[in-house]
Amino acid sequence: MNELEHTPTRVFIINPQELVRVGMRTLLNSVPDFRIVGEAPSRTEALPLVIQHKPDIVIVDLRVQDGTGIETAKEILSHLPATRLLFLADTLNDTILLSAVSTGAHGYVLQDAGAETLMHALRSITKGQAYLDPGVTRHTFAYLRKVADREPERGRHLLSPQERRLLPLIAQGKTNKEIAAELGLSDKTVKNYLANVYSKLHLTRRSQAAAFYLKTIP
Repeated sequence: MNELEHTPTRVFIINPQELVRVGMRTLLNSVPDFRIVGEAPSRTEALPLVIQHKPDIVIVDLRVQDGTGIETAKEILSHLPATRLLFLADTLNDTILLSAVSTGAHGYVLQDAGAETLMHALRSITKGQAYLDPGVTRHTFAYLRKVADREPERGRHLLSPQERRLLPLIAQGKTNKEIAAELGLSDKTVKNYLANVYSKLHLTRRSQAAAFYLKTIP
């Protein structure tokens, strides 16, 4: 059997809390899949050790003592782009979550997730997969839904006052000629306004414009 198949994944822990580091070290050293190659409470202490040991995975707490975990992660990846990063966090803040993911990290686990979740995350990352804590996944989808719900209102602000006046009339099924008569405009002007609406909102049909308007009604 190939000896390389049994080579444990080398892990480095960056966490300001000694009890957390001890707990993770005890957990990971109890299984043959992983081997702790180092740990540190701060970015200053961690960086030279991480560069020296070149671990396969670095577990980074977002609250490292002398700098944010996000900045620490960026520095690690700038030196060791092949190293995989797993964030350990106690927050579901939208801005922090998006910033963490944008660093190029491979996973995000909540601090209270439990040993089983942490092990599953590490094994997934070892295989080259990304991992999000189930709680983070639910929060992320809720955030994306919230953003999607705001999109119609954002799009509406792209329209001029005259262009916005067209929307309720389109939703009522009125023709360009009927809209022109109601607004005191020429058919050509209505046609131009409608073309602008389509262009700004990335639409192609009147039915889409009507649906867009209905989404923006408070």
